[in-house]
Amino acid sequence: MTSSLRAGFAALVMTAMALGSTLNAAVQDTERLEAFLEVTGFDVALESIRLTAESAPLMLGLEEGAFGTRWTQLADDVFDTEVMHDEAISILSQTLDDDMLNHAVEFYASDFGQRLVEVENASHLAEDDGLKQEAGEAIVAGLVRIGSPRLEEIKRLNAATGSEDASVHAIHEVQVRFLMAAAVAGVIELQMDESDLRENLERQEGELRRSLQLSALSGSAYTYQAFSDEEISAYADALEHPTMQTVYQLMNAVQFEIMAGRYEALASRMRGLQPDQEL
Repeated sequence: MTSSLRAGFAALVMTAMALGSTLNAAVQDTERLEAFLEVTGFDVALESIRLTAESAPLMLGLEEGAFGTRWTQLADDVFDTEVMHDEAISILSQTLDDDMLNHAVEFYASDFGQRLVEVENASHLAEDDGLKQEAGEAIVAGLVRIGSPRLEEIKRLNAATGSEDASVHAIHEVQVRFLMAAAVAGVIELQMDESDLRENLERQEGELRRSLQLSALSGSAYTYQAFSDEEISAYADALEHPTMQTVYQLMNAVQFEIMAGRYEALASRMRGLQPDQEL
């Protein structure tokens, strides 16, 4: 073998080794992210996005079930769990660093963390959300009646997740992007442009925040009812840690970006549909 051929062969070997190392690292990163989704319960939170599709016609000013019996089939297709899962992995692979991942996994992989994830997963996928809300409101009323300090700790826990600000932003963004996409698809006719629509939603922000606060309070009261006051406080402490704050900001952003994208895809798939028409 000539010296030039040996040099060329060596270069090919080095390239193959580097490529193999890169692929192995990518596989390992994906496996770690998969573990992160499962351990934290974020995979179930993503899956629960599908449940919101039932209210999609209401955003268009129509009644639930207005588009016929195959609406569920369309929603299941657009809000495919694997698609949303892969989108989350793709975004997190570019944004979630080792410190954030390790910090969150260390907490949620503990016995206490897994107990929390178990009840949170069950709450996300509750079939009767109205019943859950009603039961939570009764718990809150009882805590108010006895002047329990638990209520303030639940509020602290909710505030630590950053869910209120994230939800307000997400609801506005999902509505705008869904309505605009539905208008482009010819599903509805909008009487205002995007800037007017955003301005109208901003005027309703105060009312929306109050509604979200009450809903979150009763929801958490129901979800964590089996936990002691001390455990609720301990969870709030954990969520208030700066690293966990960053993790939750990222998870909220990922969840709501995926939700908005799925609703845009839903609007596109509804092109040409009319209320009470089969898909």
